[in-house]
Amino acid sequence: MIPTYNNASTLEAVVQDALSYTTHIIVVNDGATDHTSHILDKYPQLHRVSYSPNRGKGIALRRGFEYALTQGYDYVITMDADGQHFASDLPGMLDKISTDPGTLVIGARNLNQENMPGKNTFANKFSNFWFYVETGLKGPDTQSGYRLYPLHRMGRIRWWCTKYEFEIEVLVRSAWKGVKIDWTPVKVYYPPAEERISHFRPFRDFSRISVLNTILVLITFLYIKPRDLFLYLLKKENWKKMWREEVLNASESNARKAAAIGFGVFMGIVPIWGFQLLVAMLVSIRLKLNKALVFLAAHISTPPLTPFVIFAGFLVGKIWMGRSAKDLLFDDKITFAAIGDNLLQYVLGSITLAIIAGVAAWGISYLLFALLRRKK
Repeated sequence: MIPTYNNASTLEAVVQDALSYTTHIIVVNDGATDHTSHILDKYPQLHRVSYSPNRGKGIALRRGFEYALTQGYDYVITMDADGQHFASDLPGMLDKISTDPGTLVIGARNLNQENMPGKNTFANKFSNFWFYVETGLKGPDTQSGYRLYPLHRMGRIRWWCTKYEFEIEVLVRSAWKGVKIDWTPVKVYYPPAEERISHFRPFRDFSRISVLNTILVLITFLYIKPRDLFLYLLKKENWKKMWREEVLNASESNARKAAAIGFGVFMGIVPIWGFQLLVAMLVSIRLKLNKALVFLAAHISTPPLTPFVIFAGFLVGKIWMGRSAKDLLFDDKITFAAIGDNLLQYVLGSITLAIIAGVAAWGISYLLFALLRRKK
């Protein structure tokens, strides 16, 4: 599938190159105003999707996907119409799905070759970083337009984007859906700057990409990661694996295990109710702590221990409040209204208690591990 907009100077060579490998070619004419239509008229064997006015690369890809599905295709390989891709790399992409069907394959370019625009290298590193944040996957090239899309594995997702940022959205949301993402090396040709045709508008398109990444990151941390953790914990075999590989991890030092327990206790007490476990798991992943131990230790404040932890936070908070400190009876008067009236005392006390308990949990855990874990 070749999406094109005013690439008449290069389109015919791209079509001829592709025809040397296959006749299953879809050209999406995204409202071109040059002589693109006259070029396509020379090749009646092509599938054509045409519309006007120009809507952007995202819309071109989306309409091409829809058309391919109606024609019974399971996969679509996209090539840019500016001549930078080579049809000789098609077999390499097909080899990927012959061994691992349903994979979304990206053609990884050599970003250090001659005439590669410097801004492309920076933008690709920028895109690779955010892709890793949003999916946990590392890859060499997330901006390449040479891709193999598994249409049925992707499903009929309701896409949001219409311009260049669609190529980021489709990768991230496919990964969220469980589609495997893989890369294969491809050749790329970049003509000298004076001959290069690009419809990318740096300020406007980069701004749209930045907004999209902001939205995707928020969704990642507020929904995707908690969802994945919940689904992981639902499976009995994962609990066994977590106990064996995380809790009983023989290669992990006593200090690291104790640090995970101490951090979990700290997060279980610190006053961010409703987000304690979420933040604890995200930070433990970032710090590469034992996630199972963090998760277990963070439950120190769950019912029926919750009232005791809240009451202890109020008591410790009296240290900071001085003469303005208030007493709170440990009875049925511990309500949200009472907490609100004494919020500062509670917050200061809970943070102090969390630090003290976390350090104490680390020290006690370390001593127990040192006594009970014998070196082989």
